[in-house]
Amino acid sequence: MKQLLTLALLVLFCACKSTKQTTSNTQIVTNTIKKEAIAEAESKKDIVNTVKKDTLSSHTETIKLTEKTPLPPLPPKGTKTENFSHQRWNKLLQKHVSISGNVDYKKFREDKTTLAIYIDALTHAETIEDWSKEEKLAFWINAYNALTIDLIIKNYPVKSIKDIKNPWEQRLWQFGDKWYNLEDIEHKILRKMDEPRIHFAIVCASYSCPKLQNTAFTADNLEQQLTLATQEFLSDTNRNEISKNTLKLSKIFRWFSKDFEQNGSLIDFLNKYTEVTISAKSKISYKDYNWDLND
Repeated sequence: MKQLLTLALLVLFCACKSTKQTTSNTQIVTNTIKKEAIAEAESKKDIVNTVKKDTLSSHTETIKLTEKTPLPPLPPKGTKTENFSHQRWNKLLQKHVSISGNVDYKKFREDKTTLAIYIDALTHAETIEDWSKEEKLAFWINAYNALTIDLIIKNYPVKSIKDIKNPWEQRLWQFGDKWYNLEDIEHKILRKMDEPRIHFAIVCASYSCPKLQNTAFTADNLEQQLTLATQEFLSDTNRNEISKNTLKLSKIFRWFSKDFEQNGSLIDFLNKYTEVTISAKSKISYKDYNWDLND
C-alpha cells in the first residue's frame, strides 16, 4: 500500500514539473513574439520618420527652387490676344498661293468647303467696331482677299475678273444684318482708315495687281507686312519702273492719288519705300493695267 502511495506521489510530482516547464516555455515564446513585434514596430516607425524627413526635404527643396526660378513677365500694359483668328485662311494661302503670288484657283476650288468655313467665321465676327485699328485692318484686308478668291471660284474658269458681271458690286456676303460687296469693303471701310498701303495688300485677282501674299495679315505683324508688300510692289519692274528722274507707275497711284498724298506728295510717299532717291521733279507716266487672272 505504501508503495502504491509513493508511486502516485511520484507521478503527480512529474506531472506538475512538466506543467511548469510547458508554462515556462509558453512564456518564453510569448516574450519572444512581443520582442519581435516591438522591434518590427520600431522599424516601421523609423521608416515612417525617414519618409517624413525625405518628403519634408523634397518639399523644402521645391520651395527653394520656386523661389529661385523667376516668374514669366507680365505682358505689356494694354496688350491683348487678337479677337479673330486667321489661321484657317493662312493655311489655305500657304497651300494654294506661290511665293511670287500666283494663285492655283483649281486647288482652291477643291478646298472650297474650308474657304466657306473661314468666310462664315468672318461674317459672324462680333464687336468689330471695338477692335484696335490694326485688328480691323488685318480683318478687312483678309476678308477682301478671301471674298475675291470666293468670287473667282464661284465663276471659274474665267480668264479675268472682268469676265464676271459687276464683280465688285455683287452683294454676296452678309455680315450681321448687312450684305456687302468688294467695293464696300475697299472704299467704305479700308480706305477710310487712312492707311494707303492697303492698296498693296488687297488683291483683285489680276496680273497687274500687287501679288497676293501667301500668309494672312495679322494685327501683331501688320506694320511689317504692309511695309513689305509696299516695297515688293514698288520693286517689281512688271508693275513699276522707278529711277531718279523717271517713273513708270502702276495706275493704282493715279486711281487713288489722294490716298498717297495725305502727308506730302506722291514722290514723298514713294521715297519712304524705294531704294532709289526719286527727284521731286521726276517725270511720271502710268503703265497699262493687265486684268488677266493672277494664276
